[in-house]
Amino acid sequence: MTILIDRDHGMSSPALVPAEGDLARDHAGAELTIGLINNMPDPALKATERQFMKLLQAAAGPRRIRFHCFSLPSVKRSPEAKWHVESEYSDLADLKRQRFDGLIVTGAEPVAPELDQEPYWRDLTDLVDWARTNTRSTIWSCLAAHAAVLHLDGIARRRLPAKCHGIFDCEAVTGDPLTHALPAPLKVSHSRLNEIVESDLEQAGYQVLTRSALAGVDVFVRQYASRFVFFQGHPEYDALSLQREYLRDVGRYLVRERDNYPHLPVSYFDAATEEKLVRFEKQARHQRHPALSNELPALNLRADIAAGSAAAALFRNWLQYLGADADASVLAR
Repeated sequence: MTILIDRDHGMSSPALVPAEGDLARDHAGAELTIGLINNMPDPALKATERQFMKLLQAAAGPRRIRFHCFSLPSVKRSPEAKWHVESEYSDLADLKRQRFDGLIVTGAEPVAPELDQEPYWRDLTDLVDWARTNTRSTIWSCLAAHAAVLHLDGIARRRLPAKCHGIFDCEAVTGDPLTHALPAPLKVSHSRLNEIVESDLEQAGYQVLTRSALAGVDVFVRQYASRFVFFQGHPEYDALSLQREYLRDVGRYLVRERDNYPHLPVSYFDAATEEKLVRFEKQARHQRHPALSNELPALNLRADIAAGSAAAALFRNWLQYLGADADASVLAR
């Protein structure tokens, strides 16, 4: 899948992002080539494509972006999702035959007890090694971030006592260009069972850029020949992503695919919805049956989550970083 993204190219998406006019404009410059290595689980596969395309469109200003989609071949897929990847995505071997300014690498659904036992571990670590010297910058998201720091520096993620799930207020803790003009507070979606501890990152030479008092480290970086940017959260998530995950986990509880009823996402549903969901949880624990999912109440989100505006600003800064060398190359011609 290769798509040309510019401000005149309309793409429908549910992503929660600001209108085009709300973002500061860059001067037109050289075209950028961005690759998305989309390893998200099958139900989120197409949504992840749309979310990142919409974010790049909102962040790019007048700059044009050639956007290529890939997926690690070792990620297990349903027949339908496998057909989509094979018919719409570029072959991963093409990645090393082209020149990419930046990469975005998503996480994948864990299927093994340890990261280095995952069936996609070798493909993912090979990608880490290649990206270090063949991109200007690469973004590693969620599980991909955890896998990358384990491979690079032996930093093991730690299991959380409960899932970190919700919209969290983060703050910039450095004057790095990536955090320039970010909204305060920076509202970011997190959805994970594990974390990388800040002290472990600092000891290994990583720089933390944003953190949350409740969710811990959010964005951190390390400079190689490529600038590696790591997200523990999901700034790309659209307004309904956490809702879909929560309802999926409720469904898994009702069909006894998981033992524990999921916690409500933090700072996500409005107060009336939370009250309804607490009552539904009591009913589900008492009458655990798949058919009960038909009785879930209508869900309304808080009015102030606005995660997409923060993500668009963050990606605008990332594209400006990628574009600096590209613009210089154009001027030198």
